[in-house]
Amino acid sequence: MNQEEAQTRMKELEQQIAELPVGSVTRKTVNGKIYFYQRWSENGKRREKYIPLDEVDAFREQIEHRKTLEQEIKALRRGLPKVKKAEPLNFITNVRTGNTLRTFADAVSCYQKRECFQQLHDYVYGETRDKVFILYGLRRTGKTTMIRQIFADMAEDELAKAAFIQITAKDTLADVNKDLKTLEQKGFRYVFLDEVTLMEDFIEGAALFSDVFAACGMKIVLSGTDSLGFLFTEDEQLYDRCVMLHTTFIPYREFESVLGIHGIDEYIRYGGTMSLGGVHYNETSTFASKESADEYVDTAIARNIQHSLRCYQYEGHFRHLHDLYEKDELTSAINRVVEDINHRFTQEVLTRDFKSHDLGISANNLRRDRQNPTDILDRVDMDTVTENLRKLLEIRNQAEQTVKLDRTHVREIREYLELLDLTQEIDVLHLPDVNEKGSRTVIAQPGLRYAQAGALIHSLLLDETFSALSLAERNAVQERVLNEIKGRMMEDIVLLETKLANPKKQVFVLQFPVGEFDMVVFDPGAGCCQIYEIKHSAEIVLQQIRHLIDEKKCEQTKHRYGPITGKYVLYRGKEQVVQDVQYRNVETYLREIKDKK
Repeated sequence: MNQEEAQTRMKELEQQIAELPVGSVTRKTVNGKIYFYQRWSENGKRREKYIPLDEVDAFREQIEHRKTLEQEIKALRRGLPKVKKAEPLNFITNVRTGNTLRTFADAVSCYQKRECFQQLHDYVYGETRDKVFILYGLRRTGKTTMIRQIFADMAEDELAKAAFIQITAKDTLADVNKDLKTLEQKGFRYVFLDEVTLMEDFIEGAALFSDVFAACGMKIVLSGTDSLGFLFTEDEQLYDRCVMLHTTFIPYREFESVLGIHGIDEYIRYGGTMSLGGVHYNETSTFASKESADEYVDTAIARNIQHSLRCYQYEGHFRHLHDLYEKDELTSAINRVVEDINHRFTQEVLTRDFKSHDLGISANNLRRDRQNPTDILDRVDMDTVTENLRKLLEIRNQAEQTVKLDRTHVREIREYLELLDLTQEIDVLHLPDVNEKGSRTVIAQPGLRYAQAGALIHSLLLDETFSALSLAERNAVQERVLNEIKGRMMEDIVLLETKLANPKKQVFVLQFPVGEFDMVVFDPGAGCCQIYEIKHSAEIVLQQIRHLIDEKKCEQTKHRYGPITGKYVLYRGKEQVVQDVQYRNVETYLREIKDKK
């Protein structure tokens, strides 16, 4: 086998190895039962993942196969001619090249790739010239991991022409320029700069990357968490000279396929980042607690805006926020707006959803529970509970206003939250009064919303107002409220993902004087629509379809939006048809929704 054949075979082996599990299979005995786990090391920490009994043998075979392939690739590398060590390169910034990149990439070789990875791959190996690639998004959404996966997929000759520059706040554009010139002289073709917006002079001088280095044939990838900085740069210095890829929004299907975590409730509670925690995901997730969620708002969101304000020194993008920034109150104000969005969301759930028709069903189910029957909900005055919670929320909301914000401040902060892809507005339309319009704010990271809403409800139920209730009753009320929050959040998730997957269609909530369609998908081109109810339940209850089969509501909808081509209930149960209404499993729907583009 000649050198070229050996390198080709090594690349094939590397691809095969990347698809096989790492680590080893270990056995544990708990209470007399035997359980099997995959055990591996990741970033210096030991990780474990449960293996179902019927998959253990196949898993062991895969691990042994991986070891065999690794031995083959080692043998091939030993047979390659020794490459003379190049003269060490002197850099000003933190530049990684050569074998350090392979080591850098090895830790992620077993990770599944995000769907947007293909866009990065196409730029690196495609024909695009004179443009840089901008990979941006909030923290923990997979940016650096995708870069490491590019390195992992590179052949040896490609990796020899690649460099990774870790930018720090002390680096300047002049420093980076010198290092890029050195790399260019040595024939480097692929250069990745991480956290490039930490340079205070990046926004003003970003054209350097496209006009000088990309124009000479280098593939330049710029990544970072400062989304606004990149957006301002695209608008100014890199206008029409960049390819943009935003990583912040992580749909359900990717949460499931990349992290291997299944179930809409898990996505509601923890979705929004690509944090990996193995079997302890629920304990280590970014949104596992109110404290970690608040820390994320502070560091990943508020500081993002602050950094852009500090670095962007002209054109007045931040307008009225300058005063708050100069008084060191901007972070507090941003936190207030995010929490206010969630306060209002929680209030809406309590005043509408919590008093919904299925309360009686919940009470009945609890009475008939075979293991722990209870009449708690019969004895709790839910109307009073609801009203007390609503009032306390309003009081809490006012008391927490440490910074007085006027409408202008709030509007501008919300504009930037939307630019960060953290929030989206969903239209709320009305019939028969077509002139009445509203909207509701959806937070694209459900785990953040759930952590804040859950903690708020928990704290409220500890208030002396509820002291008359027993612990069991307080827990039952809390569980009831959180289930309603999950239901409303599932609606928001479906609305958001449907809207993003159907850019040529209108996706909205349609309200009537009594009742509503949880979602309408209107196709202006075809002149038709589909109507949906979205239920967190896993059971079919005929009352769920009452609006969908209401002749008056359907006729009003047809008149405004054309023929109704489908009536659906999205829920957590099995797919079936009831009275011409198709019940669809919500997780299946969200997995397939990308195909609707």
